[in-house]
Amino acid sequence: MATTEPASAQDLSSGLTEVGYLPAESTALVSFLATKLGKPILVEGPAGVGKTELAKALSRYLGRTLVRLQCYEGLDEAKALYEWNYRKQLLRIQAEASGTGWDAVQEDIFGEEFLLARPLMSAIASERPVVLLIDEIDKTDQEFEAMLLEVLSDFQISIPELGRVESRTHPIVLLTSNNSRELTEALKRRCLYLWLDYPSAERELEIVRLHAPELPATVARRLVEVIGMVRELDLKKPPSIAESIDWARALLLLGADDIDADVFRETMSIIVKHRTDLDTVAERVGIKLSDVNAPL
Repeated sequence: MATTEPASAQDLSSGLTEVGYLPAESTALVSFLATKLGKPILVEGPAGVGKTELAKALSRYLGRTLVRLQCYEGLDEAKALYEWNYRKQLLRIQAEASGTGWDAVQEDIFGEEFLLARPLMSAIASERPVVLLIDEIDKTDQEFEAMLLEVLSDFQISIPELGRVESRTHPIVLLTSNNSRELTEALKRRCLYLWLDYPSAERELEIVRLHAPELPATVARRLVEVIGMVRELDLKKPPSIAESIDWARALLLLGADDIDADVFRETMSIIVKHRTDLDTVAERVGIKLSDVNAPL
């Protein structure tokens, strides 16, 4: 896979657009600086605004493999960094000649061939540059954050039995957070910062048109207006940008030439994913769509 090195933020913006991700100016600038300065990016914002997709798009545009660590409560070093292949070590011990001392056995079984690399180590040890995505870091605890500091500062991992494993190449690192908890200052200090929010109506229209170009312009604009109305409601889960795109593609398949009350009712579940939210949206938005004289 041939890699690409952007010469400017504009180059990177154009490249991301070519692979299906329409970045704001701040997104392109911060991403470009990360490629040149070698610093991780902390990307915060509500769920569904394209944080994870940014890492995927960078991977596609830059020609780098994407290594993803999906964070969750209770994630520990063994699942994020490495662990020893205990079964293989046991077989090696059993195969040792009788009378072999422990010192000789210990030196033999703690080698790289007995190491199971997890995402962080895979990214550090990769011979080719990668994009490392640490997704939803806010779901872990502060102890896990502290463990990350060595990786993010020096791009190395310390293994007591082997010593330091230093990066062979320099990964581009993105950490995403949905703001479910406040991250530590030590982590933030090591990162460039990017806040992603829901796009403006005009920007979202561009995104929809990029991914569903055959959709009639009037339907695309109506879709963006309705999505904006839905997001203004007090919902458990507002519709994401990806769901806007899914809805556009669904309307295209159905051959819809407008979004009236009937079309909205039939396709509402594409953008609304909670039972109570369905009732709220049907009551507040569906009624407006039923009244042809009511302005959106």
